[in-house]
Amino acid sequence: MRKKYIRIVLAAAAVAALTFSVSSVDAAQKRIVIMLPEPVEVKDGKVIGDYGWNQMGAEGALQACKNTGSECEVASGLGYADIRPVLREFATSGFDLIIAHASGYNSAGAEIAKEFNVPVVITELPGSTTPGLINDYELSGAPGAYLAGVLAAKTTRSGTLGIVVTSEIVTWNLQAGGFVQGARSINPDIKVHYAVIGHMAYEDVAGANRVTKSVIGTGADVIYGMGNGATFGMLQAVETTPAIDGGKVWFIDVIGDKRGVDKGYLLSSTAWDLAPIWTAMISDLDDGTFGTKSYDLNLSNNTIRLLRTEHIPEDVWSEIVRVRDEIINGGIEVAQVREIDNLKTMMSKVTGPSE
Repeated sequence: MRKKYIRIVLAAAAVAALTFSVSSVDAAQKRIVIMLPEPVEVKDGKVIGDYGWNQMGAEGALQACKNTGSECEVASGLGYADIRPVLREFATSGFDLIIAHASGYNSAGAEIAKEFNVPVVITELPGSTTPGLINDYELSGAPGAYLAGVLAAKTTRSGTLGIVVTSEIVTWNLQAGGFVQGARSINPDIKVHYAVIGHMAYEDVAGANRVTKSVIGTGADVIYGMGNGATFGMLQAVETTPAIDGGKVWFIDVIGDKRGVDKGYLLSSTAWDLAPIWTAMISDLDDGTFGTKSYDLNLSNNTIRLLRTEHIPEDVWSEIVRVRDEIINGGIEVAQVREIDNLKTMMSKVTGPSE
């Protein structure tokens, strides 16, 4: 059964799901709603959540609405079950744009857009783009993940890295593939253990902790973790589990910036900024080009970047900057590994929920 969500204006307390509204000082031009599977809240004007997919989605949407003078509502805690009833509610509530920010919402979002003739933004459904109606955005993150792989290869002592994911989805596949390419550009013989927590295990903190510990037990001393709220379990695992040489295990996060909760184990993150993408889409509604363009994360405009922390030595960071510039200039091409079977062939070891 779906969690019931509540529509609240600038809610001060966390609830299972919530909606709040903000607008710029100018008259609102558009009514936008972003739909998120996991809860976020707002305190003192700041979004608080998983430091990942949901939180950065909310932050990006709010900033995009501010940029365009639009009214924005954030509906969170919607879960991963059939989202059609909620989509229908928004489609009949006068919204000018619905952002269905979850790969599990893409098919339903496309259906509702056509049924109610309301513009909908979806992710990870290539070929679905329809002028004036459906816009698909691809959050590959592969170039940023390539940089994370370079960092991991420069950091590891054991020569073994770990990738822990919460589900086998295209977004994670692309980042995992970029990571392996970056790591092997430094050391072609480096080992990579790829582990899947479960199917759509985005909130499974305990499972993430358990699986990450098992990957550390096989020799990995740098973990690249992907998975919304579950990444807190990954971070807990590296904080409490030493590497096989007795030393520290490092964690590289995705999407957000967990430095505020780090205890000294967060090496970096492939951080996203979704505001420019959604700002462009909202503007496209006015000029009639919505649904005619493609959008993705980009190193050159910092919509994706590798987070610099105090744990990264200066010489290593200088090398990362050099590699970043080469990717932007076309000197390094990062392959887009979308299919899970292709991704697994790149790994030294693969484990899943039943293994």
